[in-house]
Amino acid sequence: MAKRSTLFIRIVEAKNLPVKDITGSSDPYCIVRIDNEAIIRTATIWKTLSPFWGEEYNVHLPPSFHTVCFHVLDEDSLSRDDVIGKVSISKEALTAKPQGIDGWVNLTEIDPDEEVQGEIHLQISVQGDGDVPRALRCRVFEARDLAKKDRNGASDPFVRVRYNGKTHETAVVKKSCYPRWNESFEFELDELPNDTPLTVEVWDWDLVSKNDFLGKVLFNINRLQSERPEEGWFRLGPEKPKHSQYESTLGSLRLQLRLRDETVLPSSHYQPLVELLCQSVGTCFNGNWPDLMMLIDETTTAESRQEVATNLVKLFLGQGLVKEFLDVLFKLELDKTSEPNTLFRSNSLASKSMESFLKVAGMQYLHRLLAPTINRIFEEKKYVELDPNKVELKEAGCAGLHRTQTETDVIQQSAMHLQSYLTDLVHAIIQSASYCPVALCQAFCQLYQRVQERFPGKEYRKVKFIAVTSFLCLRFISPAIMSPKLFHLREKHADARTSRTLLLLAKAIQTIGNLDTLACCSKEPWMVPLQPVILQGITHLKDFITRLVSYEDEGDLGLQTRMSLQCGTMEKEGFLLLHRTKDKCMLMTSPFKKYYVTLGKGTLSYARTQHSKKSSFISLPKIRAVEKVEEKSFGSSNVMQIISSEDSGQMETLYLDCKSVNELNQWLSALRKACSRNTKTMNSYHPGVYKGDKWSCCHQKDKTDTGCDKTRHGVTLQEWYDPLDPDLESQLIYRHLLGVRIAMRDKYLEMTKADGGNGKVSVAGQEKLDGVARFFKVLLDLQDTHSAVEVAERSKNKNFLLELQT
Repeated sequence: MAKRSTLFIRIVEAKNLPVKDITGSSDPYCIVRIDNEAIIRTATIWKTLSPFWGEEYNVHLPPSFHTVCFHVLDEDSLSRDDVIGKVSISKEALTAKPQGIDGWVNLTEIDPDEEVQGEIHLQISVQGDGDVPRALRCRVFEARDLAKKDRNGASDPFVRVRYNGKTHETAVVKKSCYPRWNESFEFELDELPNDTPLTVEVWDWDLVSKNDFLGKVLFNINRLQSERPEEGWFRLGPEKPKHSQYESTLGSLRLQLRLRDETVLPSSHYQPLVELLCQSVGTCFNGNWPDLMMLIDETTTAESRQEVATNLVKLFLGQGLVKEFLDVLFKLELDKTSEPNTLFRSNSLASKSMESFLKVAGMQYLHRLLAPTINRIFEEKKYVELDPNKVELKEAGCAGLHRTQTETDVIQQSAMHLQSYLTDLVHAIIQSASYCPVALCQAFCQLYQRVQERFPGKEYRKVKFIAVTSFLCLRFISPAIMSPKLFHLREKHADARTSRTLLLLAKAIQTIGNLDTLACCSKEPWMVPLQPVILQGITHLKDFITRLVSYEDEGDLGLQTRMSLQCGTMEKEGFLLLHRTKDKCMLMTSPFKKYYVTLGKGTLSYARTQHSKKSSFISLPKIRAVEKVEEKSFGSSNVMQIISSEDSGQMETLYLDCKSVNELNQWLSALRKACSRNTKTMNSYHPGVYKGDKWSCCHQKDKTDTGCDKTRHGVTLQEWYDPLDPDLESQLIYRHLLGVRIAMRDKYLEMTKADGGNGKVSVAGQEKLDGVARFFKVLLDLQDTHSAVEVAERSKNKNFLLELQT
């Protein structure tokens, strides 16, 4: 049993941002922080006060997280980036809106007194003479993850303890965000009850300027019991927020957020539900109750259809029944369609499920297909425009030393560039029939056959081809060409020039996918220069589809290649700067070196080049922690450490320096998920390095010290290559079905009424109602189990939770 918190984040756009550059504009980007830890950086949108990002992320979080913040900054190439403003949303605000937050939020000024982070370890006790309290004692042990206020990437913290007009202060610990004090203070208590709180404040000491506030904790003394001292880690809070005079002038940010907190039960509890779902697609309308998918289709709303489709696809992929699941939906859609021109054009459950299936099972195939052409377009950055109304001669440049290009010159050159790109892309699509994943071939073959059965006439001979291309070209390849970043083909969004080239190329692929040789350029006559390549592409695409749907499992020479492009087999790999030490003995003279790092099944390996023999391996089960490193340790904020144990029992640390915060968090997430089942993990670690004779983070001299900060196993980014999680998908489907169970019941009673309208149920209908009863019993049993878990957690009944787990 596990708690899963997933936060969906879509950073849409901003408007009315203030001017930060001398050009009268700004270069804005957004940083997303979870409890002050930066996890995402959007692309920089140059020279605009109203940037559009449209970036989406799913972040897996520990249930204990508190706040998500969005900091908007202006990028400067020569100086430090300018802060524009922030949006801060608490977990309570997200929980209060289970349907999610969608709208514009005003940016607020960043107040240093509110930008606090970290925790402090305290013990508060009441000392007394018998039953009479005499003194209040506060023991200050240590603090961790304090805010960095100085230019050296650290702070000089001290603690100020105040009660009833008296104040005590600890010593100052220089250059540390993980200080240790171990100091005690006592205050006299009044004989009468006093409402004055005990205030514990943390400050950054400055020699010249005013001390910086680092956070505080308040305690109600009247609630303390003399026989039970209160000890623990306490989260530092900010001062009371101040009203900002700039709040209405900093612009606003449009966000879409949705937090999902799920209690995932052990697999056995979901087995009855999974079996019912598998029976509903495995029988293909021949079982006792085959209408379950029909009910799910009829009762799923447009708002939740995409999420439900993705969850069902992942569940049936895990069960090996995705082909049967899609086949049931194809039949349902075809039964409702009388006009073939509208087939699969709406956002039905069938369309959304096939679209999700392509993204889940076909992403590696898409990368192999599109990456060469997409990368070429980004690298060449050619000015391309076919529409005479949009040609900009200034952008096109000069044809020669003394000759400016004409509009005709620009269009001719653009046509040549696009013809070259389109020819390469069509050729890549045709050649991909040899390595298209097995699951995709089977799904397209099934779709092709079902459409052919539904529309067998000669006048409909193209419909079966268009059914395949409507998904492959219109819903998969073309969107990926227009937005390569959203399909993980590029790390950053395209600039305006490259975006126009991609858009024109995507239009051409859509035209080819429509398979209409007569009207291929009728709507946009300026696309005529591409007509020869488009017509040739239509002919080749029909041959490609014929080969694709003729695939057979037996005797396929490319089976190994096809299977290697299935979902869940992706390795994380790439060039990183690497530094290795033994038992955290920091040799600062040893620089980072460039290696090609590969995260595979069971091992993390690295070599000097991509194709050279791997020089070193780390067994994943031996990894004890994967964490970030303080910026001051190496002068970089994008360094991570992998702490693993050797056969001798000694600990070894591998430091990886990434290019950006996004790459850092992608590697952190991949490694944390790969090591999620490791049993011997560390609860604490050192975010600094052992230099000289002490740790740079907490200044402790013991090299074997357990650590001054807690590990953060729970924060990971959801990636397209993540392995399937059957229990989580079952839980998400259960929650959806529970929410629509009344609508499903009413719909089914309506469907099973006997002819004549007398309200009686036929024998066949009664058998189906028995299936309905089993289905609802499964849902109610799961609901009862979840309710029991909630009661046990509130009452801290560990015996019940352990019994449930085993």
